[in-house]
Amino acid sequence: MPRLIVRTLRDPELAFGVSIFILLVLLAVLGPLFWRLDPLQVNVLDSLSAPSLEHPMGTDDVGRDVFARFLWGAQVSISVALAVTIVGTLIGGALGLLAGLVGGWVDLTLSRVMDAILAFPPLILAMAVAIGLGAGMVSAMIGVVLAAIPWYFRLLRSEVMRLRGLMYVESARALGASNVRLIRIHILPQTLSTVLVQASSVFSFSIITMAALGFVGLGIQPPVPEWGTMITEGLAYALTGQWWLGVFPGLGIFALAVAGNVIADRLRDIYDPKSGIGG
Repeated sequence: MPRLIVRTLRDPELAFGVSIFILLVLLAVLGPLFWRLDPLQVNVLDSLSAPSLEHPMGTDDVGRDVFARFLWGAQVSISVALAVTIVGTLIGGALGLLAGLVGGWVDLTLSRVMDAILAFPPLILAMAVAIGLGAGMVSAMIGVVLAAIPWYFRLLRSEVMRLRGLMYVESARALGASNVRLIRIHILPQTLSTVLVQASSVFSFSIITMAALGFVGLGIQPPVPEWGTMITEGLAYALTGQWWLGVFPGLGIFALAVAGNVIADRLRDIYDPKSGIGG
């Protein structure tokens, strides 16, 4: 970890991605403490006001402060994306470790299930799950997690199959080490960097997919502010001059997705064995 921090400070691209991510997290966490306007408070007398000192991002069609809704939407989007990333990592990683280490019919069965899931485009799969379970935050999260699990599974499975053939792992197994001990001591520490890179990519995927589900009405439902839903609400006024309703949440999604992708790309370069830089 100290080495990664040093590399972050020296790598301008990685430092840029991390800085944008930290800035958005701080804005989501600390922003509501300083900007205390209620994002759900309606004031029709002040509807569709342009950005000003009183309302830095303007107001929407019923007079709600867009900046307050943006901050709340940031909390929702980041929290949901982190939850999806963590749950997907735990489930997909555990299944990948199990299939790679045990092999046999367990590996075959899990691999066929993951291939079946991968046969569907991720966004279409998430939409189908959200429709089947009913529009809402939980069903949308389940759909995104289900789409992300095979990525972790295939990645961890291949890593475990590579590691289990190494001399020190074979020696530990010959000495009577159980599968649990092999995973905990000899395999899992060697895969953490790979999981970290994958998690960064899944975080960006989660941000974009949850916003897309909210955009089509299958994600988090109004009146809870969510960036995708805010863009949908702003479309009705895009051609009448009220550009701020959709632009600001769109910029939030763009910035967060770019930060996640930049971090994932640079971490992949850092942990690439050919680069000669270890985790």
